[in-house]
Amino acid sequence: MRQDVKKIRNLLKQYAKLKRDLTAFNQVSSPSFDGVSSHSSRNGAESRLINHVDLAYQLKEVEDALNAIDDPQYQFILHDYVIEKRFTRNEACNQLSVSVSKFNYMKNEALHAFAKFYSDITV
Repeated sequence: MRQDVKKIRNLLKQYAKLKRDLTAFNQVSSPSFDGVSSHSSRNGAESRLINHVDLAYQLKEVEDALNAIDDPQYQFILHDYVIEKRFTRNEACNQLSVSVSKFNYMKNEALHAFAKFYSDITV
């Protein structure tokens, strides 16, 4: 069970990076085509577009799973503590008015709730 929790946490930590990568991709100017055919078998613009679509799909999968969680405390833990890292563990405990051990229990439950809705993780 511990490995499952680590796997889920790592995925959520990558979520913020995914979001930044997608934003960076959107800020890059569109490729221009000069009409000259390339002799290479790989099209750079096509590869970037496929990467963009893949990142957008991964991002949507995570967001859909996060939005499916009804418990506001679990949402707080996942979004503000795990993903955005807005709070330390002690600050998060204070926000939720719980002990550290109760917070750790809630965090694990929140991670499992996320995994239940996220299609690429089998817990």
